Amino acid sequence: MDKKNAASRATGARRAVPRRRFLQAASLAAAAAATRPGVAAPAAMLRESPRETPVAAAVDLCVVGGSCTGVFAAVAAARLGAKVALIEANGFFGGVATASMVNIWHSTKDIKDQQQVIAGLTTEILDRLARRDAVFTPKSAHPHFVLNTEELKIELDVLVTEAKVRPYLHTLFVAPAVEDGRLAAVIIEDKTGRRAIRATHFVDATGDGDVVTRMGLPVYKRPDVQPPTLCAILRGLSAIGRAHAGFNIHEAIFDPKYPQALKKGFAWGAAVPGGNDEYMLAGTRVFGADCSDADQLTAAAIEGRRQVRAVCDIVRENFMKGKGTPLVTLPAKIGIRETRHAECLHRLTQEELLGGQRFPDAIGNGTYPVDIHNARGAGITFRYLEKAPFYQIPYSSLVPKGATNILVAGRCLDADEGAFGAVRVMVNCNQMGQAAGVACWLALDSGKPVGEIDTAKLRETLKAQGAAVC
Repeated sequence: MDKKNAASRATGARRAVPRRRFLQAASLAAAAAATRPGVAAPAAMLRESPRETPVAAAVDLCVVGGSCTGVFAAVAAARLGAKVALIEANGFFGGVATASMVNIWHSTKDIKDQQQVIAGLTTEILDRLARRDAVFTPKSAHPHFVLNTEELKIELDVLVTEAKVRPYLHTLFVAPAVEDGRLAAVIIEDKTGRRAIRATHFVDATGDGDVVTRMGLPVYKRPDVQPPTLCAILRGLSAIGRAHAGFNIHEAIFDPKYPQALKKGFAWGAAVPGGNDEYMLAGTRVFGADCSDADQLTAAAIEGRRQVRAVCDIVRENFMKGKGTPLVTLPAKIGIRETRHAECLHRLTQEELLGGQRFPDAIGNGTYPVDIHNARGAGITFRYLEKAPFYQIPYSSLVPKGATNILVAGRCLDADEGAFGAVRVMVNCNQMGQAAGVACWLALDSGKPVGEIDTAKLRETLKAQGAAVC
């Protein structure tokens, strides 16, 4: 065996260990307690004593999940006069944009960069951030906005406070309370203890469809979900580029000449507005992880950070003379692309999306292309709009089958693999949130189930709120 092949095989062996470690991590974590000295093996079941749960609030609408999707649902309803509660597990709002540090929102105009097809609360937040120099639009073949997501956290607080939404931060959704087939309350856990929030209507903006799943409404998962990515903010890459001709972080992290190289994937990123040569890099991928499973989510987060460390080691050892670190910030949560989907009144298809299908109940528009990250390997599929300048998202894809007073909003909507690859991005999910909030208000006002509201009135009300209704 020559030295080159021996080195290659040795490198491959070193890189295989972490991937095996991820695949084993969930079962190892579950078995750890049983193998720890002095700790008994866990029983199959533990019987809890019956309890009475105090009601913390009674509201018109309870939104579970405080991403921008959830915030916009809550604010849209509150501005119409609803009494609203908003539950978020983190200590701040914003979801993937803030907790996962994904700082890019895609264009709000059609593919010809002419007609405004996304507006409402999305453009309101962009305008608010612009007044604080916390957003910019770089020159690019694909127009987009780059956000200072720390400023976004604060601006979302302001938005929620102004709308008089009752926030519940650091709060976990635990279980639904269903009465006569209708969701009557959600059980939460926070520092105060176990409590309940009663509401007339609900929005599941958890991303993973946690509420509708635990209610027993129909959901599904594809056999292979798109892999999650753990972002990182790195400092000094521009300076390294000036000192090392040809340096490209998006290529270096996959270069097999480095022992720490990641499995070939797809990297992208953006400068941090107001940062000191700081760059948000999205280059990791955790294959085979279903992040709606708690053990796999834990393992994915650890594996994602391992990959970030590998990226930093490549930079440190080869471009920083082995001194210092480029790492500035890690996210609070890994960026999840896909888990569960609710079975809704309509499943949006790739054919409808790429064909520019127009829906009478359209509540959102988009131009982001079909973008499917291969669940098992390095490949990525892009498909672009050709027959229309933008596509539409129908309200019926947010209404779970069998639901009377709950909607989904965000990436747990009903869409096939291709359509989901496009509509999953934040500017699209934002519109779903605003529409779900308005729809719940209309259902409350009319006394009708969420699947029977007047969708023409829904579109009129969204337009009155500044949304782009095309």
